[in-house]
Amino acid sequence: MSVLVDFAMFPTDKGESVSQYVSRIIKMVDESGVPYKLTPMGTVFETETIEQAMEIISKAYKQLEPDCNRVYSTIKLDIRKGKNNRLKQKIESVEKRLGKEVQK
Repeated sequence: MSVLVDFAMFPTDKGESVSQYVSRIIKMVDESGVPYKLTPMGTVFETETIEQAMEIISKAYKQLEPDCNRVYSTIKLDIRKGKNNRLKQKIESVEKRLGKEVQK
């Protein structure tokens, strides 16, 4: 099974620039060992179970909890049985249809 998670999480009580807080979350995601992609508007990662996905989301919040009084988050899930490596495959599928060379 593949669980793709597209999420953003950040404090709303720390001013305009919150990269120092977001970087805590990204460090935790990186150390978790799951494949992920950082984007300008959030992060996408892939797990094998919904439990793993929710554990990472919970750990993300715990990175902010000690010193952030208000946290905003959006979370989207795409759960598909019988597939894996969709973090890469979904992009390759679209690029192939556009006639772009797929990078290995």
